[in-house]
Amino acid sequence: MTQVIIYQNDEGGVSIIRPTQEALNLYGIEAIALKDVPAGKPFKIIDATDIPADRSARNAWTVDVTDLTDGVGGESNEFN
Repeated sequence: MTQVIIYQNDEGGVSIIRPTQEALNLYGIEAIALKDVPAGKPFKIIDATDIPADRSARNAWTVDVTDLTDGVGGESNEFN
């Protein structure tokens, strides 16, 4: 199972972070999310297979902010 991080971007669409396996092995997905999601933005960690395969309308993808319950982006863009 490959996991990705999603959050709502400033335009109202969905941004997706796909960590490398090396980063996952070193830091874990939660630490990556806290570092890479913009400060104050709620995020959700989901299975990559939940992302629509048809990317032709990817700029129209949306997410309900109330579903983003796994954490909030941190202030630092560095690992602790």
